[in-house]
Amino acid sequence: MPQFFSNKRLILLLLGVILLVALISFSLRDRDNVSLPEQIIKDAVGAGQSVFSGPAHFVTGVFDNVDSLLNTYEENKYLKSRLEEFATVQAEVTDLRSENAELKELVGKEEDLRDYNPIQATVIARNPDQWEEKIVINKGETSGVKPNMAVMTARGLIGKVTLVTKLSSTVELISTQNPNYRVSAMVLGGDKEVFGLIEGYDADRRELLLKRIDAEIELKEGQKVVSSGLGGIFPKGIVIGEITEVAIDEFGLTKLAYVKPAADFTLLNHVVIADRLAPEVDGEDNGETGDGES
Repeated sequence: MPQFFSNKRLILLLLGVILLVALISFSLRDRDNVSLPEQIIKDAVGAGQSVFSGPAHFVTGVFDNVDSLLNTYEENKYLKSRLEEFATVQAEVTDLRSENAELKELVGKEEDLRDYNPIQATVIARNPDQWEEKIVINKGETSGVKPNMAVMTARGLIGKVTLVTKLSSTVELISTQNPNYRVSAMVLGGDKEVFGLIEGYDADRRELLLKRIDAEIELKEGQKVVSSGLGGIFPKGIVIGEITEVAIDEFGLTKLAYVKPAADFTLLNHVVIADRLAPEVDGEDNGETGDGES
């Protein structure tokens, strides 16, 4: 009896295998129609795939969007950093070009100093309360700088050294309001040489005052004003500015001329100090000269 049940199971197993093979063979044939069982199975599988594929695609899309956003954020951050670097480099290039052009002009200016040894310096400090009066430069006693040396830019005269330390110096500009500050000047472009003194500065007009000119002398707008060089402090022929207006002084005895400075006092970076090589003129030991420079 047990052997019969054992044989029965074997027979059922063989029948199942035969049926499975038959179904597989039947399903693999090329047919135009699908049997009812296949339709049921295919529809059931398709419905299941639809149920699971929708959420799966949604989740996949969310992760793809997050990944895309992260990549976009990183790219944007990188591009911003490169843009900032580009702006910095561009500013440095502009500054270097301006500095290079200014230094080239200073080299040309050194050739005009003749009996003076030019010392190049850079402005390192400026007091906002004395913006139009004083600057501090990075050359001092160790570089051979001494009080009363003339200071200029490539465009023209700006002042003289008044205080010297080992490594720096203070320069008083010709635009100062100091009543004792005078520069001997000469007007070009006339029939004869005309001399006067730069005394004072009109802050409203931002112009220098050229005083003590004989009332009978004819002056015109546009004439150039340069240093006369008579005092020995300021080299001869350094441009100071251009006459913009001529008037009679308050006493009616001499003429007064307004002079627009050639140098831009609001923007001073590189300057040249004129180190005197020529013998000093008598009376200059205290910074005073025979023609009124002080």
